Amino acid sequence: MSKQSNAGTSSAPILTGLTVAWGGTALLISPMARGLDDPSRLILALIGQAFFCAVAVAVICIVLFWERQPIQSIWLRKFRWQSIGWGLLLLGVYYTILFPLGEWVRRSVGLAGFGTGMDEIMRFPMWFRTIAVLGAGIGEEVLFRGFSVTRLAMLTGNIRLSAAIALVAFYALHVPMWGWGFALGGLISGAGAMAFCVWRKDLLAMIVFHTSTDAIGLILAPMLSQWWKTPALF
Repeated sequence: MSKQSNAGTSSAPILTGLTVAWGGTALLISPMARGLDDPSRLILALIGQAFFCAVAVAVICIVLFWERQPIQSIWLRKFRWQSIGWGLLLLGVYYTILFPLGEWVRRSVGLAGFGTGMDEIMRFPMWFRTIAVLGAGIGEEVLFRGFSVTRLAMLTGNIRLSAAIALVAFYALHVPMWGWGFALGGLISGAGAMAFCVWRKDLLAMIVFHTSTDAIGLILAPMLSQWWKTPALF
């Protein structure tokens, strides 16, 4: 982050935004939110999706109206076709290098993979999974890369440390739903994606990448096979 950004923003809105981003997400996976993951009660599940979107909107409002910083301060630039290209390039690198590496580490320590989480997700209809993919692809990137990395960097003065903290927090919040194997593999593959993000500082590219990976895993691939039930891989 630039010296101007550090000087122009106090710690109060940053800490509030981080509390909203991380606390709001943690609330959704807490016992208080029980029922929001029930496919037989889709209204409640939609409320959960709406709440997560509200968390992302609240953080953006903090940036714009409390910090009085432009949206570009969370690395969300004006639309550029280059961003789409970079996102798709990262998608290719992810599936050819990063994801296999993360899965190799996860299998090496004997932890379970995607099975339990996917069995839960696949109980929901495709239209709901599509909404969830879009919500996660946009909301999680805004909260845990765009906002968390840049604002932690303002607090610590160290963008690499900030990226590492945000990465660990992100996958820790996935443990209740997806398990420790997913979190470990995600830390490995996610580190590469986070490094790419810090290098490019292009949140739209990360949204393209994130939405594409989730769409492939949760919507497109399940139409062809139950890939998460293959013991040799997952």
